Amino acid sequence: MKQKNIDTIKTLITVAHTDGNYLGNSWHEILKCISQLELAQLIGTGVKPRYISGTVRGREGSITGTKDQAPDEFVGLGLVGGNVDWKQIASIQESIGETSSQSVVVAVDRIFTGSTRLDGNAIVDFVRWLCAVSMDELLSTTHPRMFSLQKIVEISYYNMGRIRLQWSRIWEVIGDHFNKVGCNPNEDVAIFAVDSLRQLSMKFLEKGELANFRFQKDFLRPFEHIMKRNRSPTIRDMVVRCIAQMVNSQAANIRSGWKNIFSVFHLAASDQDESIVELAFQTTGHIVTLVFEKHFPATIDSFQDAVKCLSEFACNAAFPDTSMEAIRLIRHCAKYVSDRPQAFKEYTSDDMNVAPEDRVWVRGWFPILFELSCIINRCKLDVRTRGLTVMFEIMKTYGHTYEKHWWQDLFRIVFRIFDNMKLPEQQTEKAEWMTTTCNHALYAICDVFTQYLEVLSDVLLDDIFAQLYWCVQQDNEQLARSGTNCLENVVILNGEKFTLEIWDKTCNCTLDIFKTTIPHALLTWCPTCGDTAPLPPSPDTISQKSVDIHDSIQLRSADNRQQASLVPVSTVGEEVSKIKSTATTSKKEDAENLAAAQRDAVDFDVRVDTQDQGMYRFLTSQQLFKLLDCLLESHRFAKAFNSNNEQRTALWKAGFKGKSKPNLLKQETSSLACGLRILFRMYMDESRVSAWEEVQQRLLNVCSEALSYFLTLTSESHREAWTNLLLLFLTKVLKISDNRFKAHASFYYPLLCEIMQFDLIPELRAVLRRFFLRIGVVFQISQPPEQELGINKQ
Repeated sequence: MKQKNIDTIKTLITVAHTDGNYLGNSWHEILKCISQLELAQLIGTGVKPRYISGTVRGREGSITGTKDQAPDEFVGLGLVGGNVDWKQIASIQESIGETSSQSVVVAVDRIFTGSTRLDGNAIVDFVRWLCAVSMDELLSTTHPRMFSLQKIVEISYYNMGRIRLQWSRIWEVIGDHFNKVGCNPNEDVAIFAVDSLRQLSMKFLEKGELANFRFQKDFLRPFEHIMKRNRSPTIRDMVVRCIAQMVNSQAANIRSGWKNIFSVFHLAASDQDESIVELAFQTTGHIVTLVFEKHFPATIDSFQDAVKCLSEFACNAAFPDTSMEAIRLIRHCAKYVSDRPQAFKEYTSDDMNVAPEDRVWVRGWFPILFELSCIINRCKLDVRTRGLTVMFEIMKTYGHTYEKHWWQDLFRIVFRIFDNMKLPEQQTEKAEWMTTTCNHALYAICDVFTQYLEVLSDVLLDDIFAQLYWCVQQDNEQLARSGTNCLENVVILNGEKFTLEIWDKTCNCTLDIFKTTIPHALLTWCPTCGDTAPLPPSPDTISQKSVDIHDSIQLRSADNRQQASLVPVSTVGEEVSKIKSTATTSKKEDAENLAAAQRDAVDFDVRVDTQDQGMYRFLTSQQLFKLLDCLLESHRFAKAFNSNNEQRTALWKAGFKGKSKPNLLKQETSSLACGLRILFRMYMDESRVSAWEEVQQRLLNVCSEALSYFLTLTSESHREAWTNLLLLFLTKVLKISDNRFKAHASFYYPLLCEIMQFDLIPELRAVLRRFFLRIGVVFQISQPPEQELGINKQ
């Protein structure tokens, strides 16, 4: 290098200083020259290669550079050829020493400090080519240099006073450069980049941000990019620490930057490194509990990002304690929405065309409830259970503030919990999901429906009935049971407020459940080819699984679709019984009938029928007839199965376990008993005079059919199961007026005479005796003392 070369460099620097606005792409050559000049200065002043950034460090962190490496270092710097000696290097050092003269150093500095005088377009060109030269410097795998990168940071400081419009164009270039440098495989380079970004960001944040500006979002975006692309734990940890420092020191000045901050923490939330997750979560918790409290209007734009971030923490299975705490913080966020609805109404943004009254839903409630549903669908049992509990707690606590159309959006989310089961997954997971989450959700939905019935009856009722119908059809016994229990709860708790239209829907739902769960294949299934064939498959039949005998009375399908007796009895029988009165009332009445028979006196003071319990008084006669048809169909099905001894034997041998053959005795008697109670109550109900004729005809048919069937029974245990039923029938008939009694007695007389042949229990004989004595009085065959019979005449 000769004097003329030095003079040329000086001239070039002078031109750059005086005519910078007109250089355009020529900045590339000038900045490249300055970069090489800096390298020459390092060598000319005798700086050892180990002081040039990027030198490899040893295991203990010590520098590995030695005297023997010097020639290789110079070769790597591109200053000399491969075969040189120390004299040549010394000569070069001496000749380029002049580049370190004060005049040259000052002239170079003026280029960068003078960048503030460049116009809007020139500064963009200057920055673009400075970034290009910086990228060239960093390309060296052995000795990357950061001279230009440092200068980028410096000119950023110098030009910070420019108008935002110009700064946005400058940062577009610089930000992209930091994105690349922050992901550099050389950790030293990436650390320098992140630290430089931190310093710049702190300076920017100190200046604050005016309303409607989004520049913070731009200059914090490289952190997000680096966090997303750089897998180095060191760098990721550094990014999180930088963001945490900004939050702790500059929270009051952050506006649009909150989105980037939550985005970085969202990426950190799914990390497996405990220190990264812990620091990110601590800072997020600090923001949600303290910063939101003080600066809520400034953070409202990123409120849903905060909730999404917390959801991601909750879904990190590696840290269950963090998951639970994250759900607690989401619950805390709901309080902000409830306490500050006005802040959401007043909030506006470019991408939001939502009516002011709906903003609190779109920006506040919906993100919270949606993210909780995501936690439910993604997490393990304990976390999703907590998420489910919190989601319904929020609905129950704040639901009174929700508009009707908000509930529609909300339940689209809620019903996704059940959609999860329609995916083909492992059988064990599916069973666990149904038994726990679906089950829990079903009861919670019914609780919310009950609490907000007035709003939800129009919006949600059809969907709830459809969901209950779906649950009852599933293979999971607990979920199917819950479906029937929830239907019962909804009716018992809300029936008083139901309209006629809703009662129609309720009755239809009950009928649909009943029809789709009758196991018709029980009557038709048979082994094939002489071998034991599989038991009838789902969906319309009992599956291969076993059927248990409970109390030697009730058959339950073990595929738990409740397709044997459980649905007809539990749903249609017991539920209809509760619609009519209550199950306890029915048991009480049976006990009183038995006690009265033991005293050999019909207790006409029993007020079971007149007790104002259950939903009976809210149903029309036609609706009651619908339910009655259902009960009687259940009874007839059970009767057909119990009468088919050959089929029961075949099923027993095929694998329905139990000490005796399967039967449906409980279904047979319970469904008929419930039907009789309803019919007799209607028969005595003055408000249903218009239906009396049909009720009487139904009673005559049902009772005579029942008595005829009883006469065909050959099993003593089967007849014993009918004891309470016969007591109920005879007691009810004895209580009706003489005119009505005539019609009934003449219909049943021959059948009751036949029943006398059986070995009946004393209580039943006593009631039969009173029945025949009443016949004598009513048909004027005899005239016993009035006080003995105590008959109520209408």
